[in-house]
Amino acid sequence: MKPAAFLFDLDGTLVDTEAVWARAMVDFVVDRGGRTTVSQILEMVVGHNWLDIHRMLHERFPMLGETTAIQDSIELHRYYDRHATEPQALRIESSIAFFRRASEIASCAIVSGSPHDDVVNAVAFCGLADRVRLILGAGDYERGKPDPSGYLKAADLLGVLPKDCVVIEDSAVGVAAGVAAGMKVIALDRGQTVPQHFEGETWRVKDLSEIDVEKEFGA
Repeated sequence: MKPAAFLFDLDGTLVDTEAVWARAMVDFVVDRGGRTTVSQILEMVVGHNWLDIHRMLHERFPMLGETTAIQDSIELHRYYDRHATEPQALRIESSIAFFRRASEIASCAIVSGSPHDDVVNAVAFCGLADRVRLILGAGDYERGKPDPSGYLKAADLLGVLPKDCVVIEDSAVGVAAGVAAGMKVIALDRGQTVPQHFEGETWRVKDLSEIDVEKEFGA
């Protein structure tokens, strides 16, 4: 098939940042009198929208108080910077290369659960700013994954049919969102810290370098 658009997830797909954010959130909670572990936080983080993560954090750790998602995002960046000591190592180079090749074939967008400004910064960090047609982050669409609203909105804004889109995801909820949107889905099974149980994907690979972009999608 020749897609009308490729729609990429970000965290865990283009950048390997979820474990770093989880460690940051552990410190954030502990500094405010709570107790948790990286594995517990990862269960909340992987594949989920920041607004949903923020809600879950405050439900589980009431000592966090009444701070907003924006306030917590700003504060969490201080903790994240402490742990992201080798930022270049967080780039998933094979996925970035796939993105570059895909952008020569069709429009590319990112549909992420991270705050919009964080996605913009990550795109620049990956050297993809000139390749991205559209960025949707937390709050830019109605409901977080596994709801398909983010992917459906991306297709609508790009002026393409959902059935002509290819979604690239690394989480079970993200794959479910793409499938629910009526799109074809590449499930990136990188051996995540939190095992994922994909259903309904069109392709499943351990690395995007396994797919010959031109051969698979260029016709």
